[in-house]
Amino acid sequence: MGINETLEYIHSVKWQGSKPGLERTQELLKALGNPEKKLKFVHVAGTNGKGSTSICIASALKEAGYRTGLFISPYIMKFNERMQVNGEYVSDDELVELTDEIRPFADAMSDSPTEFEIVTALAMQFFLKKACDIVVLEVGMGGRMDSTNVIETPELAVITAIGYDHVNELGPTISDIAGEKAGIIKSGGDVVVYGGEDDVEAVFNRVATDRGARLQKVDFLRIKSREFSLEGVTLKVEPYNEFLLPLAGAYQPYNATVAITALEKLRDKGYKITDADIVSGLESVNWPGRFEILGRDPVFILDGSHNPQGMEATADSLRNHFGDKKIIFIVGVMADKDIDAMMGHIAPFAKVFLTVKPDHVRAMEASELAEKLKRFDAPVVDCGTVKSGITEALNMAEDSDVVCALGSLYFSSEVRETYDSLA
Repeated sequence: MGINETLEYIHSVKWQGSKPGLERTQELLKALGNPEKKLKFVHVAGTNGKGSTSICIASALKEAGYRTGLFISPYIMKFNERMQVNGEYVSDDELVELTDEIRPFADAMSDSPTEFEIVTALAMQFFLKKACDIVVLEVGMGGRMDSTNVIETPELAVITAIGYDHVNELGPTISDIAGEKAGIIKSGGDVVVYGGEDDVEAVFNRVATDRGARLQKVDFLRIKSREFSLEGVTLKVEPYNEFLLPLAGAYQPYNATVAITALEKLRDKGYKITDADIVSGLESVNWPGRFEILGRDPVFILDGSHNPQGMEATADSLRNHFGDKKIIFIVGVMADKDIDAMMGHIAPFAKVFLTVKPDHVRAMEASELAEKLKRFDAPVVDCGTVKSGITEALNMAEDSDVVCALGSLYFSSEVRETYDSLA
């Protein structure tokens, strides 16, 4: 197959949907010789911040001289981003070769794997072929029943901030959600947790105790100073020298501190990671789609917030950078989202809502989103497509205005490509 046929195969309707259980991934990996058993992992779960935390950890491990794999989802610009080694994406030729290897086994399975299960198996094979020293493995959804959880006890499990998202799949309460995330805690392992409300921490403590795992909660009192700009945040985390983290979101100092704690735990386990490696790794992070500044005059922000906790963090970021300034919002979401809970956080900032439909099978219609947003005290315009929404925003914006496209990571590539063609 060529790359187009390969991607069509991976994204085929045959594999669509979400099915609980690890059995299909285990069957597929067994057919490949269990590549995951020959790799070492940092396994990262959480509702918000797991991607940013993962890239920070991977960047510092690379600086320390380790051949570092990184598995993420979703991608922003192209599928190849989902699996990379030392910042280099899997090539088209490699992806074709890997898929050709796995296809006979996937096609022969009586219980067809999902797309994410196929991609997980592809990634494991890729990281083994690339002789990775360690792989930073981001969970797709949840943890306990996520296909990445086929791995044995990792070098380290990391659980970032917990909030309400995917409640239909993970459960209606914060304790239910925390329990699913805690599923990545393995017997005798080490785990670093962001922590949170008492119910969340109680779940983590109970699971760690039951499984004989060593749990460390991140100490955010180590953050001694932070100064935000559109270039990022100048951050001081004890005992490190002040450094510039090139991520502008108000929540990023917390993600960075989780990553620092994880890297220190790996160092305690024998990994050769210096203070300079940690600082240099964080300073060189590139993480698109997370409160990313695409342009100035007007400022144009792309942000992947897609749940209530994420929107609250985005509101904090907007307040940090722009005070009470009114914002032109371009909004596109998936159909299963709690719009009232999400948009209530940013509605006070809204100069206008421009609704769009992301190019994704699970996306909410722009017209439906527009109706839901009419309860807030701001004008709403149904723009239909992402291109129409960005065109409308740029037409109405003056140089002093701020435009923010948000609501889903799934439309990030479409926003970026459209903005680049119009700005």
